[in-house]
Amino acid sequence: MASKKSGGALLPWLGIALIVIVLDQLFKTMILGNFQLGESRTVTSFFNVVRVHNSGAAFSFLAGASGWQRWFFVGLGVAAAGFIVWLLKRHGGQRLFGWALALILGGAVGNVIDRLLHGHVIDFIQVHYAGWFFPAFNVADSAITVGAVLLVLDELRRVRRG
Repeated sequence: MASKKSGGALLPWLGIALIVIVLDQLFKTMILGNFQLGESRTVTSFFNVVRVHNSGAAFSFLAGASGWQRWFFVGLGVAAAGFIVWLLKRHGGQRLFGWALALILGGAVGNVIDRLLHGHVIDFIQVHYAGWFFPAFNVADSAITVGAVLLVLDELRRVRRG
């Protein structure tokens, strides 16, 4: 009986992850169709839409490697996705933890799709201030970041209760 309950709790989290994936891929498709590589359009005094290709990980980590990193990050993303689904099956009844994992799952899969289709991740959100530019990122990266923050908050709540 417990497996039915945890299995039923899995579907909403997978639905959230799917929404992240669809939104991420939709925006990336729009960027590919409307921007040339390196093109940037100012939206506000602190926000641009750009088209950047990142063959590395966060902050272009390993972007200069000879190409092996593509498959390394695909494998890492697939392994992480499998682990996250396993965690969601076991702990799907925990709302904050579930939200965190679903967002991370959607973001990880969104970036894996890019690596498989293009060989790199498409980034397009750029924030800046007074000549300082944060590295470009995308919807998947945003979901992973929000998910990570929620994981920390969930753990802080758990520690306070314990």
